[in-house]
Amino acid sequence: MSRNLVRISLGLIGIYVIYVVIHYMFGDTPRLQRQVSSQYGQIMQVTDNRNMLLGFIRDKLTSKHGVYTNLKDTDQLGAAASGHEVLSESAGILMRYYALTGQREKFDEQWQQAKLVFDTPYGFSYRYSPKQNKQYPMNAIVDDLRIVRALDEASVAFGIKSYRKEAEAYGKRVYQYNVENGQLRDFYDPTYKMTNSFLTLCYIDAASLELVPISRKKKAALETSMLQIAQKGYLSDSFPFYQTRYDFDKKDYQSEVINTVESLLTILNLAEVKLEQPASIQYIKAQVKAGTLFGQYNQDGKPLTEVRSTAIYAIAAMIGSVIKDQELYTDSIRKMNEFQIHNPQSPLNGGFGDVNVAQAYSFDNLMALLAYTY
Repeated sequence: MSRNLVRISLGLIGIYVIYVVIHYMFGDTPRLQRQVSSQYGQIMQVTDNRNMLLGFIRDKLTSKHGVYTNLKDTDQLGAAASGHEVLSESAGILMRYYALTGQREKFDEQWQQAKLVFDTPYGFSYRYSPKQNKQYPMNAIVDDLRIVRALDEASVAFGIKSYRKEAEAYGKRVYQYNVENGQLRDFYDPTYKMTNSFLTLCYIDAASLELVPISRKKKAALETSMLQIAQKGYLSDSFPFYQTRYDFDKKDYQSEVINTVESLLTILNLAEVKLEQPASIQYIKAQVKAGTLFGQYNQDGKPLTEVRSTAIYAIAAMIGSVIKDQELYTDSIRKMNEFQIHNPQSPLNGGFGDVNVAQAYSFDNLMALLAYTY
């Protein structure tokens, strides 16, 4: 039964993407129908939580270069960003936050800082180390698309055309460097002048891809292909999460484990263009209510850890807002708020982190901040 439902679903997706292609090429409806978040954060009493969190981010987690990857510093020499290194990911999330909350001056400050720290001729460097004074020579498509989207949202929020022009300019660069043979790739490496051979499914942000200023025909082909890759990565109705990545050379999906944050982001991206699986939503709602939405699973849905994270519930809340499910949003925010630190004597007061080791990660805190605005 599960496989038959998946086949039916994929068949419907095929019909949908053909419809999109026809309208891109011949019709007068050039944009995907995008869900608008319901801003349940305005209904829930979360203003105090949000203000406390913003204060923690501003006062404890931020330097002149941007938001720290982690409150606890390191030598900044690792293969992954750590300590007081800063990420273009963080800049993009903050830009979206300021656009969605109508704070033009703060948005401009964040945008100017992002350009100064991360901008390159080929994209936004995904990472900068203040200690090493090193801008890493590689972008990440998901982060570049987020910044493009933030600029578009700022154009709408503030009624300023120059933001949209910038969004278009950077969108063209996305297509130039991160699309190969009509396929989106994770990153572009300017040292070797090449992209990688795979695409992480949670990077398929169709709502942001819609902003890339290319011909209707090219855009339809790109979005159709990417949506098919995302949809076909669906695991099963019994465990309705998604594969991690798709390898274009091997023409196959790859997942060492199923990371919940990645699958939730894939579901959020699909929900924004009304392509979420009902089984995914039912599963998320049940796990959120039970407080058992864990960080990692195997492909059969067996939890590999009992660790839960702030970001997991933040993304679940965003999904609830996008699909206009207030119950999911409310339950997710309540679970997320259980992790917020309320202790004026703690350096982590107002934030989300581990008080025992004084660690607080940028992604957890910024996704929580964004969730409060949805």
